[in-house]
Amino acid sequence: MLTTKRLIGLATAGALAATAVPAMAQVTAGSQEVGAYVGEAFGDDLSDRKINGRTPELDDDLTYGLRYGYHFTDAWGLELSLGQTNTSVTGLSTSDIDLDLTTFDVDAVYHFNPSSRFVPYVLAGIGYASADLDRPITGTVNGGGPVRIKDDNGFTLNAGVGAKYFITDNVSLRLDARYRYLDKVIDRYDDSLNTFETTFGVGFQF
Repeated sequence: MLTTKRLIGLATAGALAATAVPAMAQVTAGSQEVGAYVGEAFGDDLSDRKINGRTPELDDDLTYGLRYGYHFTDAWGLELSLGQTNTSVTGLSTSDIDLDLTTFDVDAVYHFNPSSRFVPYVLAGIGYASADLDRPITGTVNGGGPVRIKDDNGFTLNAGVGAKYFITDNVSLRLDARYRYLDKVIDRYDDSLNTFETTFGVGFQF
C-alpha cells in the first residue's frame, strides 16, 4: 500500500508541474505509443487446498513492464503489454519461495475525450501468464502422502480503468488500475487467482 501511495503522489506532483506546459489534442487515429510502467500487484490464494495445514498465497509485490499501443481511431486502440512481477509464495510452513510471474496481454482500449490533455480510458483483454518458482512447494495435502508442486503456465484476463495526462504533444503520464484473473500458476491443486494491479507509467506517442 505504501508503494501505491508513493506512485499516486508522484503522478499528482508530475501532473501539477506540467500544467504550465502547453499541449494540444493527443490521441489521434493512426498514432502509436510506447511506454514503461511500475506499480504494485496484489496477490491471492495460490491453491484451493491446504498444504501442511496452511493455504499458500501469492504475495503483494512490485510489478513493472513495457507497453505498445496503436490507435485505430481517435477513441479505439489496441495495446500490447509485457509485465514482470518478482513476487513470492507466502503462507507456507517453511520459508517463503520466490516466484517470478511474467504476463503478456493484448487489450482493446477505449479513450474518452481524446482531444484533450486529460484522457480517461477503459480497457479489457486476454493474455498469457508464466510462473517460475525458485523451488517446488513440498508437503502433505489433507493428511495424505507427500506432494511436490511445481510452477505452471496459463491464460490471464484483465480489465481496468485509467487516465493519461499529456505533458507535451508526445509525452504523457499515466495512472492505471486493473483487475487480473490468472487461470493458474502451479501444476497441482491449483486455483484461479483474482488479483489487482495499480501502476504509474510514462508514454511517448508518435
